[in-house]
Amino acid sequence: MSFLSNALARVKPSPTLAVTQKARELAAQGRDVIGLGAGEPDFDTPQNIKDAAKAAIDAGKTKYTAPDGIPELKQAICAKFARDNNLGYTPAQVIVGTGGKQVLYNALMATLNPGDEVVIPAPYWVSYPDMVRLAGGTPVTIECGIENGFKLTPEQLDAAITPNTKWFIFNSPSNPTGAGYTHDELKALTDVLLRHPHVWVMSDDMYEHLVFDDYTFCTPAQVEPQLYDRTLTVNGVSKAYAMTGWRIGYAAGPEIVINAMRKIQGQSTTNPCSISQYAALEALNGPQDFIAPNNEMFKRRRDLVVAGLNAAQGITCPVPDGAFYVYPNIAGCIGKTTAAGTKIENDEDFATALLEEENVAVVFGAAFGLSPNFRISYATSDEALAEACTRIQRFCATLK
Repeated sequence: MSFLSNALARVKPSPTLAVTQKARELAAQGRDVIGLGAGEPDFDTPQNIKDAAKAAIDAGKTKYTAPDGIPELKQAICAKFARDNNLGYTPAQVIVGTGGKQVLYNALMATLNPGDEVVIPAPYWVSYPDMVRLAGGTPVTIECGIENGFKLTPEQLDAAITPNTKWFIFNSPSNPTGAGYTHDELKALTDVLLRHPHVWVMSDDMYEHLVFDDYTFCTPAQVEPQLYDRTLTVNGVSKAYAMTGWRIGYAAGPEIVINAMRKIQGQSTTNPCSISQYAALEALNGPQDFIAPNNEMFKRRRDLVVAGLNAAQGITCPVPDGAFYVYPNIAGCIGKTTAAGTKIENDEDFATALLEEENVAVVFGAAFGLSPNFRISYATSDEALAEACTRIQRFCATLK
């Protein structure tokens, strides 16, 4: 009999964390590594948010809080949903967790039984399928190719739904592609969901504020109010407010789900860090004027990377609508051999060889459920991105 849980056999370690750790290890050995794996802004947390955290410490707000968040923060989250998304929630419909990841995990743990299916468009954030498996459910992934802009079609969604489907996980703008659904595209998906009243919607809106050009963000319960009573809308302060390490995510939805998630959280981590909660309170209630300039910087970096990758032989890189990722296709590189003699059979081979031969760390596409691709996070300096593109172009030019 194995000492370890059988559940562990159903999941894999996070590939994005593994790539980031490998890049750190090589850099520690003196290698000039450019790490483009981590999904976090390189901007510092705004000063007013840091000041609020310091004030909370000085005021002695260092004790346990309610397991699901302080009342002031839950009220601020309600105000945010009303202000930004035209969605009305009460504090009883809100939960605060240790990052958006815990919120998603708790929701799945609280609702899935063996045999339950969760529909997940691919490419997807690497953790969705494994969290479903840990919770005892079955992920049903749908490949959404570059020909459709990495977006799910209504026909694909309709075909994937069965009597066993419990959740549909939706993420826009997307990690890893940056693809954003327009109001009309999302309405076409919600029209399908209206025909399947047993399916609930888990909307991961973490990149809501990171959008470019004329793209306008929208979320399912906002687009189709009839889905309000079976939608869990998940968000957090990590990305837009450059607060990844503070670990605050939140969700709003029907009380039956929020109460179940609260029970899970009460028997696992209990409350998120009290100091981080007061920082998040300031993030949501304080000035938002830094978001637009940050987005302009991200947009400039996006354009730099898209142009640089499209100049590389064998690579096609679409222009994302939001987030801070690109997801280039490398079909033109598969089957070739690197200057060091490595055969590129798949996108994992490509990413491994790129790191070994050119010291550029990216995440291979199979980790996100769609190949042959890789993901770059362009949340780093212009200089590092320009040099990375130069190295990738050089790497591709030597493939034979």
